Amino acid sequence: MVKGIKAAHLEKISIRYTIFIYFTISALAAMLLSGIALYVQLSRQFVTAMQKESQAVLGQVSQSVDSYLRTIMKLSDSLYYDIIKNADLSAETINSSITLLYDNNKDSIANIALLSKEGELLEAVPAARLKTGMDVTKEEWFENTLARTDNLHFSTPHVQYIFDNNENQYRWVITLTRAVEITYGTSTEQGILLMDIRYSSLQQILENIVLGNEGYLYMVNGSGELIYHPKMQLIETGWLSENIAAATEYRDGSYREEYEGEMRNINVKFVGYTGWKLLSVTPEKGLSLSNLKMRLFVTFVVASFLLALILINAFISSRITDPIQELEKSVNAIEAGELDTEVYTGGTYEIQHLGRSIGDMAKRIKTLMQDIVTEHESKRKSEFDTLQSQINPHFLYNTLDIIVWMIENEQKQEAVKVVTALARFFRISLSKGKSIIPVRDELEHVRNYLMIQQMRFKNKFTYEIEAGEDVMELACLKLLLQPLVENAIYHGMEFMDGDGEIRIRAFREEDSLWFEISDNGLGMTGEQVEGLLSEKPQVRSGRGSGIGVKNVNERIELYFGKPYGLIIESEPDEGTVIRIHLPVKMYAEAMEKE
Repeated sequence: MVKGIKAAHLEKISIRYTIFIYFTISALAAMLLSGIALYVQLSRQFVTAMQKESQAVLGQVSQSVDSYLRTIMKLSDSLYYDIIKNADLSAETINSSITLLYDNNKDSIANIALLSKEGELLEAVPAARLKTGMDVTKEEWFENTLARTDNLHFSTPHVQYIFDNNENQYRWVITLTRAVEITYGTSTEQGILLMDIRYSSLQQILENIVLGNEGYLYMVNGSGELIYHPKMQLIETGWLSENIAAATEYRDGSYREEYEGEMRNINVKFVGYTGWKLLSVTPEKGLSLSNLKMRLFVTFVVASFLLALILINAFISSRITDPIQELEKSVNAIEAGELDTEVYTGGTYEIQHLGRSIGDMAKRIKTLMQDIVTEHESKRKSEFDTLQSQINPHFLYNTLDIIVWMIENEQKQEAVKVVTALARFFRISLSKGKSIIPVRDELEHVRNYLMIQQMRFKNKFTYEIEAGEDVMELACLKLLLQPLVENAIYHGMEFMDGDGEIRIRAFREEDSLWFEISDNGLGMTGEQVEGLLSEKPQVRSGRGSGIGVKNVNERIELYFGKPYGLIIESEPDEGTVIRIHLPVKMYAEAMEKE
């Protein structure tokens, strides 16, 4: 009994409160697990992530510096092997060749000079001369270059002090020197090729590098002299210091050091050919989540737990909401017009009852819609057949009048032609009971009619039919043109004094098929034009039907809809133009739906 009471009580709990309870329990559990996992992972991974980021940045910068120096060294090789070594300085000058190379690389190079072993300036671009009193043979770099002829020698950054450039400014440069052979006629002697590298070009590579947690890069040579430091001027003036002594001892790799009471992570990378070292410094103090990779890691962890939470909640809520969703799918299908859809009737009692009710409602709606459609189609077919039946008897009566008239006037040959044309005319008119025929047959149909009428009226009028091959296989209602042409003949031309002209065109514009029937007959007033398509009864004139134009327009609207039909333009004594507007449909496709 107790279990039964509890079960009944649980069944009365609403879906809203059930989902709320399950979601609350799962969310609390997930948040607790997330907090513990984040704490553990952050404590283990953060320093490692920072170290790897610094190593990656350092490697990229090292490659950039190495590529930059290779370019400078290739320029030095070009000066030596392509210009200096192939030149006889006793007979020619190499200034123009050196100038050409300098002009192509002046963004990186400040000066290029060739010195003899006695310290004489042989060539210089763009510098003109050594500074007054300058004896380069006493300079340390000069002695080292001649002492080690196989090496390239890089100096530390310094203010250019050798050449007189006629400029009142200081230029920071790094000097590259190498020993070269200078040819004088048949003899050779040693000399020195000197290149002043613009310090700013190297500085641009290093100064925009940003490391997380206030980290930075600096570079030293093999002797522990600074090549680059973001705060180089403060270090030179003594306001700041750097652990250069330890840096001199480091090799490629990662280190952890204490300097001035602060723990730091150091990464070291050698720059090829120079003996220089690039060092990245990342303080451990004040580590925060501002590091991009750490933010991504935290985001990933939180997203993972949120995903797990979503999956758990989705599983729990699906036990409750799946029946509702299935019922919603059935309702959506019915709303889209699929009334035969089998409505879902599973889940709880309420959902089962609702599903059965919706299913019954859909069946009743379908029955009512079928009754309405059947009634509408029956009415439409009846109206269409009535209008269609008005055409054939009327034309037959008029044509038989023509044949009788010809026989009475002993025009037997003409009567035979009329009967032949009439046979072809009615073959197309019947069209095996079909309401839709191709444009080709409709034009043939009206051509036979015009032939009959032209024989009747002799030289009273001429006609022309114009249509392209692109419209011949399009679909149209049969007997559209003949009533309108008949109207043009009897209402427009029968009482004319001169020759009448009737022109029929069929053409296509985008998704519209157009027929145009024009004549130069008596024309009509605006009231007469308006009355042709109105519900008011029309007074017949001559032998016209009085129903042709209105009949055609009503049949088009019944079959294709209101946007289609006739457009009439006419002026008294000017003639009339009637345009028939139909949709573009291929005859083969239209017959499949017929």
